[in-house]
Amino acid sequence: MKGMTIIVKTISSWVKVLIFLFGIYIILFGHLTPGGGFAGGVILASSYVLLMLAFGREFAEENLSLPLASKLDCAGALLFAAVALCGLLYGAAGFFWNFIHQKYLMGTDYEFNLVSAGTIPLSNIAIGLKVGASLFLVILTLSMCCKDFKPGSTENEKE
Repeated sequence: MKGMTIIVKTISSWVKVLIFLFGIYIILFGHLTPGGGFAGGVILASSYVLLMLAFGREFAEENLSLPLASKLDCAGALLFAAVALCGLLYGAAGFFWNFIHQKYLMGTDYEFNLVSAGTIPLSNIAIGLKVGASLFLVILTLSMCCKDFKPGSTENEKE
C-alpha cells in the first residue's frame, strides 16, 4: 500500500483544498494583513507536501508535475521582473516604482481595499508563485533521493 492509511488519505484530501485556499488568501490580502507572497507560497507548497506525505510521491507528481512546477517557478520570476521593469518604464522614477498607485489611486478613497496598494499585490502573486513552486520542487527532489527502508531492518544488514 502506497502512502498512509485510508483515514489520513481522506482527511488530507479534504484539508488540502482548505490549505490551498488559505494560501491564496494570504497572498492576495498580504498587503492588508500579516502575510504576503512568501508566507502564502509556503502555505501553497505545504498543501502539496501534505499530499506527498499522505499518498506518496507519485500521487503528488500527478497533481503537480515537475515540468509544470518548473514552469510556474519561472513564471513567478518573470512576473516579478516584469512588475519591477514596468515601474521603471512607466514611472521613470526607479526600479519597483509603484506606478499604479501613483498614477491611478493617489488621492482616492481606496485605503484598506484589495486594490489600494497598486503593484504590491502583483508582486505578492509573483513571489507566491515563485516560493510555492520552488519549495515544492526542493521537497520533491529531496524525496527522490531518499532511500526506502523496510520496517524492522537495519542499515548494516546485507541484502
